[in-house]
Amino acid sequence: MHSYYSIILIDDDPINNLINKRLISKLDIADQVEEFLEAEKALARIQSLTESENTLILLDINMPVMNGWDFLNAYLKKFNGRNDRIIMLSSSIDFQDRQKAKQFTCVEGFIEKPLTPEKFKNLL
Repeated sequence: MHSYYSIILIDDDPINNLINKRLISKLDIADQVEEFLEAEKALARIQSLTESENTLILLDINMPVMNGWDFLNAYLKKFNGRNDRIIMLSSSIDFQDRQKAKQFTCVEGFIEKPLTPEKFKNLL
């Protein structure tokens, strides 16, 4: 039995998504691992999921058009009743980004890239 129905990767770097998708797929903890280069498309996908479909979202901060902070604001507006786990996955080492992430009640953690099996297992 998988822990999650879906794991959603939101990062504008296709190489990062590919590597992270392979790493997560090997851990066999989700029915599916989906990747999105644009946060807007991820929001549309989340809208199509039922609330019972347990979802983990790994979210980058620095992206064009809609960055991670904009995504979080839109997510809270549209999906206030959902119980998804959202983890910031960023190359940012800025302490202020960590503090800002803590201000969002929907964010459960902050991981610095690159994602490793150890970091991911500690997250779970």
